[in-house]
Amino acid sequence: MGKIRVKAFGDEAEEKKQKEKLNRKKEEKLSRAKSASGGTAEVETEEKAVESEAKANLSTNEEKVATPQPKKEKKEKFQKKQKAFHSTQYTALTKQVDRSKTYSLSESLELLEKLQRNKFDETVELHINTVSTGISGNVTLPHGTGKKTKVAIATDTLIAEIEKGIINFDILVAHPEFMGKLAKVAKVLGPRGLMPNPKNGTITQNPEDVVKKYEGGQINFKTEAKSPIMHLTVGKMSFGAKKLSENIESMLKAIKKSNIANITLKSTMSPGIKLKI
Repeated sequence: MGKIRVKAFGDEAEEKKQKEKLNRKKEEKLSRAKSASGGTAEVETEEKAVESEAKANLSTNEEKVATPQPKKEKKEKFQKKQKAFHSTQYTALTKQVDRSKTYSLSESLELLEKLQRNKFDETVELHINTVSTGISGNVTLPHGTGKKTKVAIATDTLIAEIEKGIINFDILVAHPEFMGKLAKVAKVLGPRGLMPNPKNGTITQNPEDVVKKYEGGQINFKTEAKSPIMHLTVGKMSFGAKKLSENIESMLKAIKKSNIANITLKSTMSPGIKLKI
């Protein structure tokens, strides 16, 4: 592979000065050579020597030779980027999970309890691969998720706050007459999944009743826009196995097991456990 010339920006003035200095030096040497020898042979020899010296100095001042790093394969870059760092404790926990096995719900909850680090009350999650995209709905978990859901009703004041980038809610409910006004903040709400939608019941003639349902534990579920995947919260470890089991069963019943390809159960800091459908 050839050499690459690397020239620093802002060096043009310095280079010009160097060239002028070398030219003056060359002229002085040639003049001295002519005076001393009176002949052309010595002058030509001296001239070549001066030119050689000038080229060497210019080469030193103008460029730095850099040897480029070998080109990395795309696959190697991707693997390095994707490589996640895990602590020694996490690595030890993964050894307790048989990655080739699918566990029953009772077995998985029992194992999940053993994987806790006892630093805080971890959230319990289901990560579901569905058979297709476009699967959505809502369900009221018997014991809630352990997190208070902030539900807001669309008003002129709220829309003004959204335009300023202020969003202090998890779910937005709207009366049909407000949908025209919400159109101007759709670009803000849409990517966050907060735009009211008749499919999940957040566009309604009775928004106050819908607020009560969500505050009572109702949650929405849907696949990602381009991938048949769902990430769902089903409670806290402090709920215990019985409550978590009832919440999970309610969630799977609402999604319908025929729509599910595979399920992984985990808590915030634990490795995943493959769950039997």
